[in-house]
Amino acid sequence: MQSNYLFVYGSLLSGFKSPAYEYMARYFELVGPATASGTLYDLGDYPAAIPDNSGRTITGELYRIRSKHELSYALAQLDGYEGLNPEAGETADYKRELCSIRRNDEQVEAWVYWFSHEIKDKPVVESGNVLDYLNSRR
Repeated sequence: MQSNYLFVYGSLLSGFKSPAYEYMARYFELVGPATASGTLYDLGDYPAAIPDNSGRTITGELYRIRSKHELSYALAQLDGYEGLNPEAGETADYKRELCSIRRNDEQVEAWVYWFSHEIKDKPVVESGNVLDYLNSRR
């Protein structure tokens, strides 16, 4: 299955204004706010999300590829940023999977970078919104 959509919830959000976001914005256009089912955690330097049936919601942004012909290339670059291709002997921290995302009253299948390890003893971002969470800690 394929999708021309990408859901982001962390450093790739437009509000971060990171170099990675600037790169992503060349290939993807913002559709708007969206949500995914799962739990968002604060790992210190960055957030991590795990899909689950906890009843929690992760708030993020939904993007659509500008040119379908560039999807594989753009995702491969983001895979590198998210560490999906670790060095020999290392384990990838994230995995990219298709997931059902909610945008307004619609469901969209989109690519999501989920954390690939078990998370214990890390704070849960109860709001599901990393930008609100970071702003509340300042």
